[in-house]
Amino acid sequence: MSKSELLILQETKAGVVELAKYHVPADVPDELIETFIQNMDAATAGTGKMNLFACDQKIEHLNDDFYDGGNNIPLSSNDPAHLFEIGQRCHEEGTIGVLAGQLGLISHYARDYPDIPYLVKLNSKSHLVKTSQRDPISQSMYDIDDVMSLVHNGINVVGIGYTIYIGSEFEHEMLSEAAQFIRQAHELGMVSVVWMYPRGKAVPDEKDPQLISGAAGVAACIGADFAKVNYPNEYPGMTRAESLAIASQAAGRTGIICSGGGTLPPDEFLQRLWEQMNTGNCRGAATGRNIHQKDTERAVKMTAACHAIICDGASVERALEIYNS
Repeated sequence: MSKSELLILQETKAGVVELAKYHVPADVPDELIETFIQNMDAATAGTGKMNLFACDQKIEHLNDDFYDGGNNIPLSSNDPAHLFEIGQRCHEEGTIGVLAGQLGLISHYARDYPDIPYLVKLNSKSHLVKTSQRDPISQSMYDIDDVMSLVHNGINVVGIGYTIYIGSEFEHEMLSEAAQFIRQAHELGMVSVVWMYPRGKAVPDEKDPQLISGAAGVAACIGADFAKVNYPNEYPGMTRAESLAIASQAAGRTGIICSGGGTLPPDEFLQRLWEQMNTGNCRGAATGRNIHQKDTERAVKMTAACHAIICDGASVERALEIYNS
């Protein structure tokens, strides 16, 4: 989709028809439509497609993603400052959408890096308690007032994020919280992203394509602007990317962004990303380990390669040239 195709007519309550760059949800106040568009511009590099740098794993995966004694993960990755150094470099180069992390983590580093577009993750849990012990629940650690405290201190917060475990016996609690946070974010002209993961004793296969599509539809029903989902397994007779396209369609005006997953060789990762964007009809990707489990220079180049595929429509070959440059 080109930038010109993102221009749509938006009718306000007063009956005035304005030219808006993106679909603007009706719970965004008329007087904050411009703010919403500015935040969407920042979050998507002006393209409507989000290159999300996932930096929330310090809670979600504890230190497993950040330290292995230097065997496959650079020792620099153990220091959270590594995430913000990458984010700043990529922001300067215009290749990052948002840096997504918990409010506490962002608050420690954001005065040094106030201009990075931040997405504040409002809930998190570790992976220690397994589904076999208890169905997952992850409730908010912060509220919108906490988020706005960063904004008032000059930090470039453009949106909020929240994880929901569909199929958990506690899904109602998470759905209710997320729906309210999305509404409150829109009332402030902010963008919302939900992490939609089928998980719990009632879910035998977390990557079942029908469940992934269902989770995508739930994200639309609670008003999210984007939904991060895992890469689904195949529907019968389809590829994984074709199965992902079913989820993208089920999400309607909620943009699907696919999880980057564990670290892959760069050519495999970028090929998969291209398929997710071009066959799976995603509106972006959420990448963590495939970026931050590299030294800063390689991480910055991988972010640029992702941006090229996600936002510029580049080929895999071109993205690899960027990464290897």
